[in-house]
Amino acid sequence: MTNLGIGLVGYAFMGAAHSQAWRSAPRFFDLPLQPDMTVLCGRNAEALQAAATKLGWSQTETDWRKLLTRDDVQLIDVCTPGDSHAEIAIAALQAGKHVLCEKPLANTVAEAEQMAAAAAEAAANGIRSMVGFTYRRVPAIGLARKLVAEGKLGTIRHVRAQYLQDWIADPEAPLSWRLDKEKAGSGALGDIGAHIVDLTQYITGDLITEVSGQLETFVKERPVAAAHSGLSGEAGTERGPVTVDDAAIFLARFKEGALGVFEATRFATGRKNAIRLEINGSKGSLAFDFEDLNELHFYDATEPAETAGFRRILVTEPVHPYVAAWWPPGHLLGYEHGFTHQVVDLITAIAEGADPAPSFADGLQVQRVLAAVEDSSASRQWQEIPS
Repeated sequence: MTNLGIGLVGYAFMGAAHSQAWRSAPRFFDLPLQPDMTVLCGRNAEALQAAATKLGWSQTETDWRKLLTRDDVQLIDVCTPGDSHAEIAIAALQAGKHVLCEKPLANTVAEAEQMAAAAAEAAANGIRSMVGFTYRRVPAIGLARKLVAEGKLGTIRHVRAQYLQDWIADPEAPLSWRLDKEKAGSGALGDIGAHIVDLTQYITGDLITEVSGQLETFVKERPVAAAHSGLSGEAGTERGPVTVDDAAIFLARFKEGALGVFEATRFATGRKNAIRLEINGSKGSLAFDFEDLNELHFYDATEPAETAGFRRILVTEPVHPYVAAWWPPGHLLGYEHGFTHQVVDLITAIAEGADPAPSFADGLQVQRVLAAVEDSSASRQWQEIPS
């Protein structure tokens, strides 16, 4: 096999980002397999055809099940709301299709367990799966992980993580599926909190074992959307309930002893997509902010006090993760590049017969952390994360 036929389910915000990645990956990276944008799938035939033309897909289907019987589709890319992740991904794996599934992996731990079990069974037959925690593929995040793995920070003691947005800070912002627990599973906790859970565990190489959390819904009723596009929409005259959290905060303990402080909110007025991470160790510290995603700040505590200080590293050199395929040093990368790097890693793993990361098992572990935060908020008690 030299071509890899892709079937993408969903064509809105994430579908567009994934489409960009499938288009650009083979044009900048030397890939062992050529991705073919074979078919785009969605329920509205007219809107689907318009999206396929705009995004570069050859054909369309209005029933995702038809993708599973097509010989020209080898990989299913799931970009739907969370309530359909488990059904589509499990069916695809059982049909012998590789799967890329957007995060969070599922809406419940039970669904995530079923997905991880299906992925493990499929892997035994050479079928690969990966969950889309795309921010892992930001070059500065890759460098942060490398520095920690090399021992540059020593023993990790503190982890601080924030994901701050404001797209529903206006109480009259309309309802979308992201504010419906049945479709989304949770609100800020799962939508953006899942990212910082994964990122901190990825960078530190350590797992969260215990949490104490608090969830809050500030605006409990909103206008029903008359039209919707991406994260924005047009309010109608009817109103409906918000059934997810607007903000989540929690404390965490890591297996190796570090303490963590996490905050995820969609009510941080003025913050559009701020992911802020700081990791303190016995030998140094790292700091990252997605609003300056090409930079990593590193403090080396072994340097003389006279000249010691946080060092700004512009992560655009060819030696940095993924960067050699792009532009000369100092020519910055953006949001969309992480999705391209995700495609590169997945295709490479499939070609090599390797299990890509993050796996569905990794997604399940994050799902268990999210569930424990919800349980802690309800019970007002610390909750352990099952191993």
